[in-house]
Amino acid sequence: MAIRRVLIANRGEIALRVIRSCTALGIETVLAASKADIGAVPTHHATRTVCIGPAAPSASYLRVDTIVQAALSTGCDAIHPGYGFLSERADLALACEAEGITFIGPTAEQIAAVGDKLRARAVAEAAGVPVVPGGAAETLADAIALGERMGAPILVKAVGGGGGRGMKLVTDLAQLAPTLAIASAEAEAAFGDGRVYLERFVARGRHVELQVLGDGMGGVIHLGERDCSVQRRYQKLIEETPAPGLPEPLRDALREAGVRFARHLSYRGAGTVEFLVDVDAQEFYFLEMNARIQVEHPVTEAVTGIDLIAEQIAIAEGTGLRLTQDAVRLMGVAIECRINAEDPARDFAPCPGTVRAAHWPQGEGVRVDTHVAAGSGIPPYYDSLMAKIIAHGPDRATALARLRAALDDTHVEGVATNLAFHRRVLADPDFAAGGVDTGFLPRFLIAQDAAQ
Repeated sequence: MAIRRVLIANRGEIALRVIRSCTALGIETVLAASKADIGAVPTHHATRTVCIGPAAPSASYLRVDTIVQAALSTGCDAIHPGYGFLSERADLALACEAEGITFIGPTAEQIAAVGDKLRARAVAEAAGVPVVPGGAAETLADAIALGERMGAPILVKAVGGGGGRGMKLVTDLAQLAPTLAIASAEAEAAFGDGRVYLERFVARGRHVELQVLGDGMGGVIHLGERDCSVQRRYQKLIEETPAPGLPEPLRDALREAGVRFARHLSYRGAGTVEFLVDVDAQEFYFLEMNARIQVEHPVTEAVTGIDLIAEQIAIAEGTGLRLTQDAVRLMGVAIECRINAEDPARDFAPCPGTVRAAHWPQGEGVRVDTHVAAGSGIPPYYDSLMAKIIAHGPDRATALARLRAALDDTHVEGVATNLAFHRRVLADPDFAAGGVDTGFLPRFLIAQDAAQ
């Protein structure tokens, strides 16, 4: 069934990104915007904009009933949820199914299966994919017993969410009980689900994820892996593909495992299977699956030449996979920096306000995904992401040189940004060498503070 009109249930750069793919495909777009986003750049590119409520996400972008009604009242036959907000909410997928609206994403059952981290671990084990040693912590006694068997250090993680919320490190088992209470309260506040579980902490790990596409009938291909190890408090800041310095047998095994996991689910649409690579043991473990498009998808598009939004739409229409694995060609290296309205000098505090001027870079191999221009407002209610700057080249050295030049050519006035911070990271010898672990950025920040 051909999709004619899509409601975009999101905002910012991902809303504009979806609009552009839909426009290229001849599909009309209706942008669901809160009062804070009426008049923002994406509204000027959509076929139509409909206000869905006040600025607070809980009163607009996070209301399933409001989103579905907006789609019905504007004659949309499909909804694209982007990332964040309702993108991984099974109840939105179910509501779409009940109203005869095409949900551009996985089935509700698949979203539920991977959204619950314990269920996802069980799926991985059933698919023969290695998981980090650990398990459920349904009671304090269970958690203490498991912690004593595993030994410190241990990660306490939220069952129902991600992004670092509800995740706490325990280095002393005497602190396990109070840490569990804190993590559970944080998870309950963030996700409405206070359940947590335990995993062995890997001292030197890399965050490597595999982009997959599934037709919903067991057909799955991958589009290569991305390294997302440059993180601050479990929030990604720089991503690249392919993951630099991985031994080829390990890379091949990780790719095969990610496809096997998605195939076990008969996964439908675009998704990302995330792994933790133990640098010392040279082993990898399943972490989770994100059942949506990722923020960092442009680096994969750069090296494959494949429009992932267009593939999401084709799969949702019932076309299935339009590519075979042999047809996927991974060409060169791409690296992405997330440009946020935040102040690194004040512990990366968000900096809402009005952008007085914005100059984004151009040039060979450079792509910018942004919804920000001169006069744009950065509301205090949402994520502070302003833009993603992506550089592609035939090799990592070229991509890195292009990205450095692109950052030097970027200028934003009116709000504080992390541009200068990114320039310093890209100049760091360890990052330039490639293959840093998730402890790189904390070490880098300590070194920067000591040097000041």
